[in-house]
Amino acid sequence: MWQKIKYFYLAFFFHTRIYYVWGIIMICYLFGYFFDPLRLLGHIIGITLLIVMLMDTLLLFGLKKTVYAKRIAPIKLSNGDNNTIQIQVNNESSLRIYVLIIDELPKQLQVRDFKVNLRLKTAEQKTIEYNIRPTERGEYEFGKLHLFIMSPLKIVQRRISLDIAEVKKVYPSFIQMRKFELMAISNNLNNSGIKKIRRIGHTTEFEQIKEYSIGDDVRTINWKASAKMSKLMINRYQDERSQQVYSFIDMGRAMRMPFNGLSLVDYAVNTSLVISNIALIKSDKPGIIAFNNKINSIVKAEKSGKQMFHIMETLYNLETKYLDSDFEHLAIYTKQFINQRSLILLYTNFESYSSLTRQIKYLKRLGKDHLLVVVFFENTELKKIQFEKSKTVNAIYTKIIAEKFLFEKKLINRILVKNGIQTIYTKPDELNINTINKYLELKSRGLI
Repeated sequence: MWQKIKYFYLAFFFHTRIYYVWGIIMICYLFGYFFDPLRLLGHIIGITLLIVMLMDTLLLFGLKKTVYAKRIAPIKLSNGDNNTIQIQVNNESSLRIYVLIIDELPKQLQVRDFKVNLRLKTAEQKTIEYNIRPTERGEYEFGKLHLFIMSPLKIVQRRISLDIAEVKKVYPSFIQMRKFELMAISNNLNNSGIKKIRRIGHTTEFEQIKEYSIGDDVRTINWKASAKMSKLMINRYQDERSQQVYSFIDMGRAMRMPFNGLSLVDYAVNTSLVISNIALIKSDKPGIIAFNNKINSIVKAEKSGKQMFHIMETLYNLETKYLDSDFEHLAIYTKQFINQRSLILLYTNFESYSSLTRQIKYLKRLGKDHLLVVVFFENTELKKIQFEKSKTVNAIYTKIIAEKFLFEKKLINRILVKNGIQTIYTKPDELNINTINKYLELKSRGLI
C-alpha cells in the first residue's frame, strides 16, 4: 500500500506546478488512514484543486490565439566559431503567459538539455539568443521548436510544437576569413598579431598615391602631390606579376588528432581559406590540393572574382577518410600539374622522426621546383605533461616519453630547414596568424 501511495504522490508532484498543494493532499491521505477528519479534508482540497485545474485547462486550451515563435539562423554556419541563433517569441493571446522553449538542436552538437523560460505580457514579443559551435563540416539539421505555455495559475501546461525543421550547412571558418580580410584591406593585420613586414625594394608599376606614414620609403615621395595637399604624399607601387600560392592539405591519419573539438584537418582547412583570401587581396593566385592516398580535390590557382567561391565549396565538400598519405604520388602529380614555380603551404603532421624519414625525399623533390613550406603542429598535450610534477614512477616514465616526442618535433624542424625547406611549427589555435606571418615574410623577402 505504501509503495502505491508513494508512486501516486511522485507522479502528481512532477507533473504539476503547485507542489505544495499536492503535498498537503498526500499528507492528508496518509494520515487519513489513521484519522478520518484529515481524510475528509484531503477530499475537499482535492476536489477544489480539480475544479481549479479544470478552470485553468478551459482557460488555456480555449484561447483562439496563443504563441507564435520562429527560429532565425544564418544561411550558413562557420566551423569552429560561435554562431548566433535567435528565437523570436510573440504572445498573441489575451493572457500573460509563461513559456518553456525547447529547441531540437542538430545531433552533431550533442546537446540534449537546451531549454529557456520566458514570461510574456499580452502582445509582447521577446527574442532570445544562444550560440552554437560546430566542430565538423557538413549538414546540420535543426528539428522542431517546442513551446510549453502556462497561464498565470501555472497548473496546466499546453504544448505547441512548431514544425520548422531546417538544414544548415557548416562551411570552413568564413568568420575568420572575413576578420583577416578586413584587417588586410585596412592594412591593420598587426593588431591581430601579424607582424608588420615591409617589402625589400619595389617594382615600377604605379598603383596609387597615398599619404606618407612612418616606415614608408622616402624615395617614393611625390613632391607635387605633397605641395598640393600640404602634407607628405607617396607613390605606391605593386608587384609586376602575381604568384601562385597553393595550399596542400594532408587528409591522412596523421591529421585526425583533435584539438579543442576540431581535428587538425579542419584547422588546416580553415587556414587554407584564410590564406587563400589574403593571397587574393595581395594580388596573388590561390589554389587548393587535398590528398591522402590519392589526389582528392583540386582548385587550380587563379586570380578571378569567383576563385574564393570555388575554394570554399571545394573545402566544404572534402571527405576525410583518414587513409595513409602518399607523398610520392603527390610529388609526381605536382610535377605534372604545376609548371610555374609556386609557394606551396603543405599542411601535414609528423609525430616522430621516423615518420619524417619516410617522406623527406619526396618533400625535397617538391622543394626543388617550388618554394615549399611544411606546416606541422605542436602537441599541446605533451607540453602539459612536460611541465607537470612527477610524483610516481609511472608519471616519470610518461614525462620522459613526452619529452622524447617533443625533442623529435624539434629535430624534425631542424632537418627540414637543413634540407632547404621552410617550416611553420605551431599550435593549432595559432595556425592562422603564423601562416599569414610566414606568407608576408616570404613575400617581403622577394622569395615569391
